[in-house]
Amino acid sequence: MHDVVLVDDDDLYREALSADLEDRGFTVSCFADGPSLLEAINRGAEAHVALLDWVLPEMSGVELLGALRQYGIELPVVFLTGYSPAERELQALGHGAVDFVDKARGTEVLAHRLRVIIDGRRQVPAAAPPPVERHGDLSLLPATARALWRERDLGLTMTEYKVVRLLVARKGQAQTYRSIYDTAHYAGFVAGSGDLGHNTNVRSIMKRLRRKFLAVDPGFSEIETLASVGYRWRNVSAA
Repeated sequence: MHDVVLVDDDDLYREALSADLEDRGFTVSCFADGPSLLEAINRGAEAHVALLDWVLPEMSGVELLGALRQYGIELPVVFLTGYSPAERELQALGHGAVDFVDKARGTEVLAHRLRVIIDGRRQVPAAAPPPVERHGDLSLLPATARALWRERDLGLTMTEYKVVRLLVARKGQAQTYRSIYDTAHYAGFVAGSGDLGHNTNVRSIMKRLRRKFLAVDPGFSEIETLASVGYRWRNVSAA
């Protein structure tokens, strides 16, 4: 585990800052953009705190923070910026960042703030991550909301993950359009036209889900359609 993961697309600044932090006793892992960090975390990379530039290619720092939270990664995030209007700081904190530092303040100020965050985390025993849930060839990773089919990542969205988890938790049992829709959103959520407008939404979700499973396994058939009712996860043992 590194002390800090640093995400900044300025090669020279990233190299200089990581060297300054390492001179002050930190271990630092560097990335040039958000997708690179997310890929590393998916492979098991860990850190005590993430240091994100506000402006990044492909996805902004705020969008990267949102992606981390979407996958259940509660890594403390500190934003770095060369511009520090109050509304930007409030936006960062409002999205769940723990600190916001102007680059002009210098490495010493930044290092002090990072030490406070890291020392605070070390004093609190880390909770054991929830165990992997295995359902035949399907593995669910609750800590990161990831799903693997035959050990291959399906790349599910959070909504798709919640729907799959519902189906496999009640394998062999019919799940109505309404129950799936409530799981994808929340109980009583209304969208579409008419009393059954949500059915179209659910069909779209299930079509995307099937495509993702079929992309890694052309023979996939565990999700069954029940005409006019909904869907269910096939109970292989019962069959």
